[in-house]
Amino acid sequence: MPQLSPLNWIFLFLLFWVAILVMSVLIWWSKKIYFSTSTSKVSSVKENKWNW
Repeated sequence: MPQLSPLNWIFLFLLFWVAILVMSVLIWWSKKIYFSTSTSKVSSVKENKWNW
């Protein structure tokens, strides 16, 4: 293991958990959008003019 200062270990620890949190939020967001559009395609296209 490299010789890092304790502050750098804290930054690495925080970066690791922030990356996991961001990835899980992105996965949750993509599943939410997918399921909401697949259940009601016609009404969601009329309501959502941005098409995303």
